[in-house]
Amino acid sequence: MDAQKFADQIRYYTMRELDNLGFGHFGGSLSIVETLAVLYGKVLNVSPEKKDDPDRDYFILSKGHAGPALYATLFLKGYFDEAFLFSLNQNGTKLPSHPDRIKTPGVDMTTGSLGQGVSAATGIAKGNQLLEKENYTFALVGDGELNEGQCWEAFQFAAHQKLDHLIVLIDDNKKQLDGYTKDISEPFDFVEKMQAFGFSSWRVDGSDVGAIESAIAQAKQTLGKPTALVLDTVKGQGVPYFEELADNHHVRPDEAGKIAIKEAIEALAEKIEVNQ
Repeated sequence: MDAQKFADQIRYYTMRELDNLGFGHFGGSLSIVETLAVLYGKVLNVSPEKKDDPDRDYFILSKGHAGPALYATLFLKGYFDEAFLFSLNQNGTKLPSHPDRIKTPGVDMTTGSLGQGVSAATGIAKGNQLLEKENYTFALVGDGELNEGQCWEAFQFAAHQKLDHLIVLIDDNKKQLDGYTKDISEPFDFVEKMQAFGFSSWRVDGSDVGAIESAIAQAKQTLGKPTALVLDTVKGQGVPYFEELADNHHVRPDEAGKIAIKEAIEALAEKIEVNQ
């Protein structure tokens, strides 16, 4: 599967499902699109046919508010149909705004309470290590989410336990709910921090599917310690309107915003058509 084409499709359907709902977490969903495209298009040993296979790879979206991007990905992979996708956050839906492993096919862990997904992923990786399995656990965590102390407790445990089949992906999009991360709680250098916590860690261009794929391949060669890939991304990535919007965490668009969203969806539709 061509990861860039897949990313274009994920971005298109992420925008469409949020536009259909009328509001939502646009910024943080869009910044992880390329990462999801690589994971589900190139890396993860998963499929709808073996969604409960204990030997599959596991993916935990710790920054659960980015659920719409994950849902678009799962839809494109065949876990559910388009009607299911567009039921996002509607009454009686099985597609809540944050992932729910009981309700939604393909979701490995319920998330939304920030910080808890990292702990869950660490537990899954440790369990598989005890069972001497070779499958991998991937956890995607937000940069703002790393304000949570629980994350760092989990990281310390993961390094101590030498969980080299745990790969943490940090979405460093430089923003969180209330503004820029450097203004809310200066994160300093995530690479240096993760290395200090016993991880192998380096920075990756989070908009480059080739760079992400290569980094994950390199991470899999790392033995005796977990890996943290710090993804250099932009909140609202791939949609100029949202990249430039100051308050782009959760958006309830005004009339001008609705027009901009429609235009962005049309542009993405044309791009997908060109790439097919």
